Amino acid sequence: MKELVIKTTEALKDEFISLSEFIYENPELGYEEFKSSKVHIDLLKKHGFKLEERYLGIETAFKAEYIGKKDGPTIAYFSEYDALPGIGHGCGHNILGATSTGSGIVLSKFVDEIGGKVVVFGTPAEETSGAKVEMAEKGAFKNIDVAMLAHPESKYIQSGNALALYPIQFTFKGKAAHAATFPEKGINALDGVILTFNAVNALREHILPSTRIHGVIKKGGEAANIVPELAVAQFYIRATYKNYLQEVLEKVINCAKGASIATGTELEISTFEAVYDNLVTNQTLSNAYKKNLISLGVKNIIEPELFNGSLDMGNVSHFCPTIHPFFNICKEGHDLTLHTKEFAKATLTDTAYENMIKVICALVLTGIDVIKDEHLLKDIKKEFEGTEK
Repeated sequence: MKELVIKTTEALKDEFISLSEFIYENPELGYEEFKSSKVHIDLLKKHGFKLEERYLGIETAFKAEYIGKKDGPTIAYFSEYDALPGIGHGCGHNILGATSTGSGIVLSKFVDEIGGKVVVFGTPAEETSGAKVEMAEKGAFKNIDVAMLAHPESKYIQSGNALALYPIQFTFKGKAAHAATFPEKGINALDGVILTFNAVNALREHILPSTRIHGVIKKGGEAANIVPELAVAQFYIRATYKNYLQEVLEKVINCAKGASIATGTELEISTFEAVYDNLVTNQTLSNAYKKNLISLGVKNIIEPELFNGSLDMGNVSHFCPTIHPFFNICKEGHDLTLHTKEFAKATLTDTAYENMIKVICALVLTGIDVIKDEHLLKDIKKEFEGTEK
């Protein structure tokens, strides 16, 4: 089966490279990926997938399905294709999307024989407010057996963990007055913000060291001689687990409430971006993928450490068994930094294409393993049900 998967992937290689290069040459920001999503859609339609465009009302999202002639598990791959402002595809979503869509297409060539269903989700705006969050909330992933996405990097890294993220905004409303002549008639909204930062800094001593709280003052007043009547602070709160994030969130909110009481200001609390759940890697699925990578000649696969960033793939992982590994797109010994123009250019190299093909083969072989091996799928689901979220 492995040799047939390799042969099939190699035969389609030029189509996948063309997909990646078209998106590289036409970078589009989140929720503006009209050309990028269309080129994915057109290729999937060409290979017999049934498409739902503007999926769940999201203009540049899609869901593509290929149903085999026999029943079996549903294998999902996730295509991203948004770019970064001023940089283009510095996160490599051009090659990421080509890898996911390519995996779906290659696996579809086998499911008529072995059974199962292949789904490719087109997921916009990973760099900003992550469409996977809304998709998860609307139940898009409830009937998925396994979910897989491989992200470009400068090395091979097994799927690990990423932090849950809550973006919270505190708006303090006070009363303007002349700061020198009539300060007693004013209520200083900026004082509410400053006290909130001081309270959060005191809180850091009493939370887990893996937790991250970082914030900025978005608005602090108009002039030094006017008591600020409006001040706004935004914070990202990150934690290893979703449940612990909720505990920390409550404490941070209390910091702001206390500051509001102390300053006599009115407080409004809101979110300003999507809430990301922590990424929960399914180790059983991850080991199956790693085994297939090794069988394809990949060496030096690094064990993951905690990734202190946050991913909207985390929201997927709370609904179905999920992996989010990284794969190398540069020559051995090179070390590229994500979100740079240099990283974007690396997605166009022969090394990147060679490794893309290996990763597609590994993702497809893992999908085949899940479809054909009932015990593997049972173990994957057992782990998913028993894992702390």
